[in-house]
Amino acid sequence: MVNIGYHAAKIQGNFLRSIYKSSLSTLVSLPIAQKRQVPIKVYALSCERDLPEQVASLRSFLRYVGIPELFTVMSDGSYTEESIKLLRRIHPCVDVQLLTKFQREDLPQSVYEYASQQAMGKKLAALMSIPIDGATLYTDSDILFFQGASNLAELATSESSATYYLPDCKNSLDKRLIYEDIEQQEPINAGFILFKKALDWHEPVQRLAKLQELPNYFSEQTIVNLTIKSNRGQALDRDKYVMNVDDQFVYPDRFVTKQTAMRHYVSDIRHKFWQSVFFHL
Repeated sequence: MVNIGYHAAKIQGNFLRSIYKSSLSTLVSLPIAQKRQVPIKVYALSCERDLPEQVASLRSFLRYVGIPELFTVMSDGSYTEESIKLLRRIHPCVDVQLLTKFQREDLPQSVYEYASQQAMGKKLAALMSIPIDGATLYTDSDILFFQGASNLAELATSESSATYYLPDCKNSLDKRLIYEDIEQQEPINAGFILFKKALDWHEPVQRLAKLQELPNYFSEQTIVNLTIKSNRGQALDRDKYVMNVDDQFVYPDRFVTKQTAMRHYVSDIRHKFWQSVFFHL
């Protein structure tokens, strides 16, 4: 039997995205009703393909979290000059930097090699290059923020120095980098991280260097998982910070409520991102 709700949601999501994409030049100039200043620096890595998602994500952050000290979009190199100008028009706090110029010059060679081979390698290089000076957030471009996101501002200003992470809903790890079973329990999603202090990446990255084969799509997330756990990271509230795909095959978004701070709309549920842009923002 055909799942009408699922297919209708997919079609609707594609349609809404096309409307949003065609309206970007107008949308980025619309005022955002927010004056609250938040002592946090935000970084996102994205590409030309995901420009509509990046714009929507950024605007939802400004609306529901507040105005950060800086919101830096790291370009993987594919953003056009027109798109860079468009992103900067969203708000004065927004900057766009080319990843190859942003990334540190003292990263391990294995990280540079991974970055030259795969997009997720670029993300690992980006995460390891983010300067941590006070509360610092990394967020993927397929994340939307909602009414409950004021909680993020509270975490940013709290006295805790723990790194806050997004619990994953499934195990998406490179098993070649896992040495003990406990390391893959309660997996971490690498799309949303609130840093309060610099992390020690040394041991997990050593495992990357020891790989006999090429790293894969999940190698980056595995290294993040290992690093945050070894640095005693703290899990975010699953009910407020949502990483869940259980509603993939139904029409509505079942996980966004008035208490929700954010939801990560990974590829399985990307169509719901656009339902939320139009019906929750």
